[in-house]
Amino acid sequence: MVLLAPFAFTLAHAADTTPAETKAIAEEGYIYGLPIVMNYAIMYDYAVDKNSSQFKAPFNRIDNLHHVATYKDTAIISPNSDTPYSMLFMDLRSEPIVLSVPAVEKPRYYTVQLIDGNTYNFGYIGSRSTGNEAGDFMVVGPDWKGATPPGIKKVFRSRTQLPFAVFRTQLFNAADMPNVVEIQSGYKAQPLSAYLKQPAPPAAPAIDFPKINKDLVKTDFFKYLGFVLQFAPATPDEVAIRAKLARIGIGAGKDFNFQDLSVEQKTAVVQGMQAGHAKVESGIKNLGTKINGWNIVGAGGDSAFYNGNWLKRAAVAQAGIYANDAEEATYPLANTLSDGEPLDGSKHNYTITFPAGQLPPVNAFWSVTMYDGKSQLLIKNPINRYLINSPMLPNMKKNPDGSLTLYIQKDSPGADKESNWLPAPNDLIYMVMRLYWPRTQAPSILPPGNGTWSPPQIVKVT
Repeated sequence: MVLLAPFAFTLAHAADTTPAETKAIAEEGYIYGLPIVMNYAIMYDYAVDKNSSQFKAPFNRIDNLHHVATYKDTAIISPNSDTPYSMLFMDLRSEPIVLSVPAVEKPRYYTVQLIDGNTYNFGYIGSRSTGNEAGDFMVVGPDWKGATPPGIKKVFRSRTQLPFAVFRTQLFNAADMPNVVEIQSGYKAQPLSAYLKQPAPPAAPAIDFPKINKDLVKTDFFKYLGFVLQFAPATPDEVAIRAKLARIGIGAGKDFNFQDLSVEQKTAVVQGMQAGHAKVESGIKNLGTKINGWNIVGAGGDSAFYNGNWLKRAAVAQAGIYANDAEEATYPLANTLSDGEPLDGSKHNYTITFPAGQLPPVNAFWSVTMYDGKSQLLIKNPINRYLINSPMLPNMKKNPDGSLTLYIQKDSPGADKESNWLPAPNDLIYMVMRLYWPRTQAPSILPPGNGTWSPPQIVKVT
């Protein structure tokens, strides 16, 4: 087992900083660390804790979900319910992992998003990025050195040792699921040695993963951050923030113990985390460009996309962790009307009308998904409908002028309109529009918020 080194200098370091300095460091450290700790919590649920209701599979083994997300899926906020997921947490410490994908028939869209422990997207495999042909691709860790073997189409380098791969395979309708399952069975992950049919290198030491849950993270946030950083070598843009964290005893492999701090220093750390959280919440509101009540967000990206902007990274993770690059998917978000009034399904009904010929411009497909405005989770509803998407268009009713109206409300709008009904919670509303593989030529939502197409206004029914 990898044992964390005894940590004897938390108090000494804390004593070297004033409460004001400690608060400032904790605030910045919280913003820097939030996506990293959020990712750890998901990794723990998905790949470590076999007793978790959200457990998927151990490291280096793909778990294929033969269904789309429902209200029962609670590990990830704002889950995508368009595409059955396949998921894989990788351990790259001893050797690379080779990902193999089958040929996927057009026009079915699929994508494999590669995400490191910092929540950076470090690469893509799929319809947009590599095409729909079969292929083998290699994922390597930050310190790997070696030649690319024959047969490997591309090498992707993760900045951390325990990255995540999210496979999304388009589902056209409920009857299409057997076809998706067949494609998923063609997704494969194997260590490089197995791919080359060679002896495996020595196994990396076992990891003693600390248990994490919503209660523990409140006091042990920086303990988890220090634990995870040992699998993420510092890069130039992280030197400054890691040096600040070291001043109060937080660092890679360091067991930061909040309980050992003085009352004054504990208060400073808590106040700093609260201030950091407030900044993240505020940052979500400023993530994108507001148009017609929608906040059009530039989604996620790689390390260059964030360029050391920890607040932007944290806000994106809090808004919807593992967001795609804008070129892969762009996300207009809405929880208010254009005048700022909160969307509330307990008080009002709403409509969204796409004018004739002005549906979201995509190369793949689009959707509008409903979430509970407080938890950002899918909601239980009488028709088990969590979204409306473009594959549903043939069964939807258009208006006489060719426009398409969606009915956003908690109760059925009536049998004649139910095909266009997106059930809302009896509470605050949060909606996410997803444009998969958005078009780059006009009309286009790209660049996000400054394109030639914008989502239509959300209208309150009076």
